[in-house]
Amino acid sequence: MFNFKYHPFISIIFFSCILLFGCETGKEAFPDAEEILSTFKVAEGFQIELMAVEPLISDPVAMEIDEQGRMYVVEMHGYPLDKSGSGNVKLLTDTNGDGIMNHSETFASDLLFPTGVLRWKKGILVTDPPNVLYLEDTDGDGIADIRDTILSGFAVSNPQHNFNTPILGIDNWIYISNEPAVTAKVYTEEFNDLGSEVRFYGKPNGPVLSQNARGQRIRMKPDELKVEMTSSRGQFGQTYDQWGRQFLVSNSNHTFQEVMQASYLNRNPNLLISHATESISDHGNAAEVYPITLNPEYQLLTDLGVFTSACGSVAYSDGLFPSEYENTIFVAEPVSNLVHVDKITETGAAFTASRMFEKKEFLTSEDAWSRPVNHYVGPDGALYVVDYYRRIIEHPEWMGEDVIQSGTIYDGVDQGRIFRITPKGTPAAQWTTNLDMVALSDQELVELLGHENAWYRRNAQRLLLDRENPEAIPLLKEMVRSGSSALGRLHAAWTLEGMNALSSDLVVQLLHDPIPGVRENAVKLSETFLKDGEIQRALLALHSDENARVRFQLMCTLGSLDTPEANQARDAMVVQNVSDSWFQVAALSAHNPRLANLLETSIGNFNENKRSYQEFIKRIVSMISAQNDVSSIKTLILRSLGWKDQSNAELPAAILEGLVQGRRSIDYKSAAFEAERNALLSTVFTNPFQSVRQASLSLLSHMGLPKGRSTQKAKDRSLSIIKDLKAKEDDRVFAIQLLALSGDDQSYDVLKNMLVPNESIRIQRVALQAMHRLKGQEFVSYLIDHWPSLAPGLRDEAVRMLLSGEPSIRMMVEALEKGVIDPSAIPWRQQVGMMAQANDELRKRSRDIFSQKVTDADKKELLDKYQEATEPKGDPVKGLAVYKAQCALCHQIGGENGTAYGPDLATIQNRKRASILKDILDPGLSIADGYDLWEVTLKNGETKQGIIGSETSTSINLRILGSEDEVISREDIERIQAKNISVMPAGLENMIGVEDMMNLLAFIKKIK
Repeated sequence: MFNFKYHPFISIIFFSCILLFGCETGKEAFPDAEEILSTFKVAEGFQIELMAVEPLISDPVAMEIDEQGRMYVVEMHGYPLDKSGSGNVKLLTDTNGDGIMNHSETFASDLLFPTGVLRWKKGILVTDPPNVLYLEDTDGDGIADIRDTILSGFAVSNPQHNFNTPILGIDNWIYISNEPAVTAKVYTEEFNDLGSEVRFYGKPNGPVLSQNARGQRIRMKPDELKVEMTSSRGQFGQTYDQWGRQFLVSNSNHTFQEVMQASYLNRNPNLLISHATESISDHGNAAEVYPITLNPEYQLLTDLGVFTSACGSVAYSDGLFPSEYENTIFVAEPVSNLVHVDKITETGAAFTASRMFEKKEFLTSEDAWSRPVNHYVGPDGALYVVDYYRRIIEHPEWMGEDVIQSGTIYDGVDQGRIFRITPKGTPAAQWTTNLDMVALSDQELVELLGHENAWYRRNAQRLLLDRENPEAIPLLKEMVRSGSSALGRLHAAWTLEGMNALSSDLVVQLLHDPIPGVRENAVKLSETFLKDGEIQRALLALHSDENARVRFQLMCTLGSLDTPEANQARDAMVVQNVSDSWFQVAALSAHNPRLANLLETSIGNFNENKRSYQEFIKRIVSMISAQNDVSSIKTLILRSLGWKDQSNAELPAAILEGLVQGRRSIDYKSAAFEAERNALLSTVFTNPFQSVRQASLSLLSHMGLPKGRSTQKAKDRSLSIIKDLKAKEDDRVFAIQLLALSGDDQSYDVLKNMLVPNESIRIQRVALQAMHRLKGQEFVSYLIDHWPSLAPGLRDEAVRMLLSGEPSIRMMVEALEKGVIDPSAIPWRQQVGMMAQANDELRKRSRDIFSQKVTDADKKELLDKYQEATEPKGDPVKGLAVYKAQCALCHQIGGENGTAYGPDLATIQNRKRASILKDILDPGLSIADGYDLWEVTLKNGETKQGIIGSETSTSINLRILGSEDEVISREDIERIQAKNISVMPAGLENMIGVEDMMNLLAFIKKIK
C-alpha cells in the first residue's frame, strides 16, 4: 500500500501534474453533462443545469458574479493538508452566448487556503488566511496585477475552521465569518498557528483587534480604516435576509441568528451575557437529513444521517422561485451530498427555521463524490450550487490512519462543478453575455435598488457608493420619499448613509413607513440623529409597533438615548415583551438602564408573568450589585427579608439570588453589612418561604456570619435541630448548612457523628459538605482514611471534594497509587473529572491509574475483545439504562436526558457501530470541534476548567463538569489556556462490559 505522508515538495509536484496534465486520481474518466445531472434529484418543479465544470474549474469553494457577467471562482486545492500555496481564483466567461461558462483564466494563484471572494471597488477581496487580499486586473488581460494585503492576523488553523465568506452588508460594512482556531491534535506542525493581532496591513496607527479577533466574526470598512469584532462567531458561511438580519452556520448547527449587535452589548460592561446568538431550527441542532447517496463512503468519525458539515448558507428572496421560497435559507451538507432548505419566520426578536420538506431535501445526489459546499444567488434569481467534488471531504485530523495512508484523500482534486437551479422551463442564463452595469447611468442604478432580485439591489448600491457622484444624491432622496418599492426605499436610504448624505427628515419618513422591515432599518439609521427632537418623537411613537422586530430594534436603539420619554418608552416595551428574554437583555444593555426603576416595574407586574419576571429581576439585581452601591444592596436585602405576600415568594428569592450572582464586585465581608448578616441569619430559621431561606443562606455563605451573640444563638439552635431526629429534613439541612459557616471544632465533631447509616443520604451528603467547608485540607485526610466506611451514595460527593483543589487532588492520586483506595471504587463520573483535570502531571498520573497505560497493542486487543458488541443486535431498553448510568453525566440525546457537556449523542446515531465503539474506547483519537478543555485563571488566583460554550466581547460562558455554567467577565480573567486534551477519558471499558456495550450501541442507533 502506498504510504501517504504529507510533504510540501511532493505536494507541489502532485498539484502541478493535476493542473497541467489532468492526470487521473482514482476516478473513472470524466462523464458527460447528462450523466452528471442524472445523479441528482431536485425538488419538484425545479430543474438543474451545469454552469461550469472541470477542467475549467476544480475544487471550487466560493463564487462571485460581477457587474459585467464575469464569474470569479475560488479554488482550494490545498485542502486538507497542503500548505504550498496551490489555491487559485479563476475568472470564467461565456464566449459563445449559450449561458454556460466555457472560458477560464487564472485570475490569481499562489493562495494558501482561500475561503471566499467579494467584488469590491475595481477588483475582488479574497479571504486567504492569515490575510484579506485585494486583487485587481488593471490591464484587462484577466489576470490580477495588483495584489495588496488589506487585513492580516487571522489564524491558519484547520482549513474548515479558517475565516471566510466576505459579504457586503446592507449597512455598507463588509462582514467576514470567523471562529476560534481549532487546536490540532494530530497535524500540529501544519495547523497550530493561532493567529496574531488583527490589523490593517501597513497601517501602524490603525485599529487593532485581539489575536484572531478572539474567534469572533469581524466587520470592516477598509476605506475608513474601521474594523470591529461582532458579537458572534460562525463557521463556513454567513448570510443576511432582505432586511439585513444575519444568519450563521456551524458544522452541526445548520442555522442560527445573531440577535444582539456588539455595539449594544459593549455599551454597558455591567451586563454579562454569554452569547448574542440564538439557534432557530425548530427541528433541532444536528437535525436529521435525508440523503439518497449510492454506496456512500464515510470516514471513522463522520456523523451520519444528521447535519455534521453544514456550510455555505444563503438567504433567498429573489423573485424567480415560487412565492413559498421567499424568506428561505439554503444550507449545504457535503458529507451527505445534499442541499437543505428552511423557511424563516419571525417569532419575536428571533426567528424560527422550519423544514420546507418532510423527510426529503431540496437537492440530493446519488454520487458519493458530490460535495455541495456553498451557494450563490445570481442576477437571474437562480440558485448556484458550488460542488467541491471530492472522494473524501473529512479532514485527516478526524479519520482513520488506514485512509490517510491509502493515498486517496486528494481524489477529485482535478474536478469540480457549479450547478444552476431554476424553476422548470426557465431559459438558459442571459447575464453571461448581456450584463453590463458599468454602462448604466446613476438614474438606472438607483432604479435597480428596488429590483426584486437582491443581487441587483446590492450591486447597484455598491456601484453607487464606489462612484460617489453627488448628482446621484437627489435621485436617491427621491427614491426614499416616493419609491414604490419598499426595498428600493431601504437600499436608497442605506446608500445615502454610505455617502454621508442621509438627512433626518428622510429617516423620520422611513420611521412611518408601512413596511415593518423598512421601519426596523429606519430605527438603526436614526442612531446618527438621536439628538434631533423630531427623530426622538418619531422613534417614541413606535414603542407599541405591531411588529416585534421593530420594537426590539427600538429597544436596542433607545438604550443610547437617556431622556424621560425614552426611559418611559423602554419601560413600557419591557413590560409588553418581558417573556422574550432578548427584550430583557436589550433593556439592560442601555447606557443608563435605570435599574431601580426597572426593578420597581418588574415587582409591580410580577403577577402577570412570574417566570419571566423572576429571570429579569435576577438580571437587574445582579447589575445593581455590580455598581457596588452598599446602600442599594442593603435596601434590597432588607426588602426581600420583609416580604409578606405568600403568593409571590419567588420574588424576594429572585432578588437575593440576583445579589449572589452579582457578588463579583461587592465586598460582602465588609462591616457595613453587619445588620444585614443578622437579618439573614434570623431569616434562615423564621422565614415562611423555603426559597427565601435557601437564598438567604446562599448569600450568608459569601458574607459570613455576624459577630456577637446572635451567631452563637443560631449555632445553638442549629445544633438542637440537627440532633432532633423528628425535625423536618429541610430544617435539619438548613441547620447543617448554617453550622458549616460557624467554623469551630464543636460543630465539626457533631457533623462527624451524622455520617452513620441511620441518617438519610441527603443528610450525610450535606454533613460532608459542611465538614469540608469547616476543615478544608484537614478533612481531605479524614475522607481518605475513612473511605471504606463511606456509603456508595456519598463517594461521588467525597471525590468531588477531593477534586476541589490541587493539594487534595494530589493526596487522592497518591492514595490511589498506593492502593489505599481501589480505583474501581471511584465512580465513573468522578474518574472523568480526575482524568480531565487541568494539572498536566496529575492528569497523566490519573490516566495511568484508570487506563493502566494502554498501549497501541492494548487498544487493538481491547477493540478485538469488544468486536462482538458491533453486531447489529442488543437490547435498546437495557442500553438506555447503560446510557443513564455511564453517559448522561456528560452527554444529552437530542438536547435532553443528561448534561450538555460533551457532544450530543444524537449526532452520532447514524455512524457505524465500529466507529462509535472506537471513539468510546479510544477517546484520545480525536476531540470533537468545540469540546477542548480550557483552563481559565482569574485575577484573584482562582483557576477553573471546562468547555467554553460561547463568548461575547465582555464575557465567556464556561461549562463546568458537574456544575452549573459560569458566565465570567473578561475583566476578571488573567489567562485562558487550551489544555489540548479530550474531556472524555479512556477507561470506559472498566465500567461497561461487552454485553452492556452492545446494548448501549443498540440504544444509540435507535435514538429518535
